[in-house]
Amino acid sequence: MNEVKQKKSDLPKGVKQFRIDITPRRLLVWGVILFLFVPFLISLFQLKDIQEEVALSQALVDIKEEKVARVEVLGDILRLEYKEPKTYKSSRKEVTESFTDLLVDAGIEPTKVQYTTKDQSLLQVVAELLPTLIFAVALGLFFLFLMRQARGAQDGIFSFGKSRARLFAKGKQNITFNDVGGVKEAKQELEEVVDFLKHPRKYRKLGARTPKGVLLIGPSGTGKTLLARAVAGEAGVPFFSMAGSEFMEMLVGVGASRVRDLFSTAKKAAPAVIFIDEIDAIGRMRGGGFAGGGHGEQEQTLNQILVEMDGFSPNDNVMVLAATNRPELLDPALVRPGRFDRRVTLELPDLEEREKILRIHAQGKPLVTKGAGAINWQRLSRRTVGFSGADIENMLNEAAIQAARESKKEIEEEHLEESATKVKLGPERKRLQSELEREMTAYHEAGHAVVGHMLPNTDPVHRVSIVARGMSLGATQMVPDRDKYQYTRTELIEKIAVLLGGRAAEDLVFGELTGGAASDIEQVTRIARRMVTDLGMSEIGPLSLGPIWENADWGRSYGGDHVSEKMQALVDLEVKKVVDQAYVVAVNLLKKHRAKLNKIAKALTDTETLDGEEFVRLMGVAKAKPRVH
Repeated sequence: MNEVKQKKSDLPKGVKQFRIDITPRRLLVWGVILFLFVPFLISLFQLKDIQEEVALSQALVDIKEEKVARVEVLGDILRLEYKEPKTYKSSRKEVTESFTDLLVDAGIEPTKVQYTTKDQSLLQVVAELLPTLIFAVALGLFFLFLMRQARGAQDGIFSFGKSRARLFAKGKQNITFNDVGGVKEAKQELEEVVDFLKHPRKYRKLGARTPKGVLLIGPSGTGKTLLARAVAGEAGVPFFSMAGSEFMEMLVGVGASRVRDLFSTAKKAAPAVIFIDEIDAIGRMRGGGFAGGGHGEQEQTLNQILVEMDGFSPNDNVMVLAATNRPELLDPALVRPGRFDRRVTLELPDLEEREKILRIHAQGKPLVTKGAGAINWQRLSRRTVGFSGADIENMLNEAAIQAARESKKEIEEEHLEESATKVKLGPERKRLQSELEREMTAYHEAGHAVVGHMLPNTDPVHRVSIVARGMSLGATQMVPDRDKYQYTRTELIEKIAVLLGGRAAEDLVFGELTGGAASDIEQVTRIARRMVTDLGMSEIGPLSLGPIWENADWGRSYGGDHVSEKMQALVDLEVKKVVDQAYVVAVNLLKKHRAKLNKIAKALTDTETLDGEEFVRLMGVAKAKPRVH
């Protein structure tokens, strides 16, 4: 780039520096402009004094009558200079005709006329041809535009087969295992994967090959994607991320082409990590009901993935990570050793892991740590039983939003309590209820709470509220002191009794039933049926009466046709017997503690919400201790 500059010190005060940038492209553009328009301008200046154009016959008559002083012949143009008044006019003749012959044919002596013949200059020729030239250039530009558009459309069609993976370049991935709370066992498995990517020679010397794939399995929000990004961050390698649904397109063969392009790009950047999120979108079992009758595009895409993963050589040094929360849908050929060699299962975080996740997501947020409203991490981690990592992050974010809405400078524990309830049950909703409806809701929630408090094998009551949230008119939250991984039959019966406590309270107090127990009844039926069909907790005995699983690890079933109609009727009777047994427990407890039920319901009507400590104080008795079974 050439630049015309003047030193700043040489410029007068107050005069800004002026710089001209001259590039080859600008020179070309200005050259084309000058070539097209300068001849046109010159021709305008040359003919600026011509007032009008006359017919050739009229011009010859004027010459014969000696009205014309001089004629200038420029090709086929006649430039006439008239005597009085002195004006200029033009006329046009055929190019092949001679002006002298025209004069002779008109009976005019050529010697009596002063005329000169000049050849047209190049500029004049260009000026005459300028309209045609401009039209030709415009037409050429138009066709060039069409060709580029067609080429772009062609490229667009062929770009369907290009991978749409998002690349997180080497060194740009700053997420590490320290940013992932909990999942200790999963991180240990993936740390070996990182070591494979960092030190491949160490394993090749011993004859070990790099695992070709690692499948991350777990419920939504447990950190599968975050763990995959942490692997790339720890290893410091390029990270190609793509969702399973992004391979699919309306054109058959596009998915397979994108798979080829993705793996080819990753191999060129090796060592690298390919992450396919929600792989069940393309990895579903071929044939049968799971694949929807055999979708051609989905099967071609899956086949290409199988070929690419099985075609890896030990030196490719490309790791494939995939995540799914529906492993039972995956094709057996995809999850066999040699393709996805490792399977890492992620569960919802336990008590200790939730506290770590809370502390990680709390970084950068001002929290009250002393005095009233101080955060108790252990109590908060117990409060968030059943929360995934994504739920916890959302809870802290909602708490920060609420604190900002109240113009608070720090987040208090009450903000976290409200946000936890909001994440699970939804925001508060003001509904216009009659006094009777409000009272019935209060007795319904009080029934849950009283039955749960008086039974020994249930969780402690954490909060009771008749504030409407979502589709619910109220909620009774019971938070366990510890995480539970299995339940006894007694615990399940008592759990069903707590769920039926609201319906029992309505029937006992009002002699009426409402639709507010619909969700409770749905949960009761699901638990009772599973006790009978899957867990063998009925008089039928230890029989599996649900779908038969082809592979217990993956949970793939082929139906429940093995259960006869007679046995199914017996299952229904046993389910009803379990529910009836639990309902009797709930009714008897509420009859026995009717005064406590009334007291809790009245307090709810007055204050709308009771926390655990207030509830225990109103009950007047401590929660029954669990019996040893």
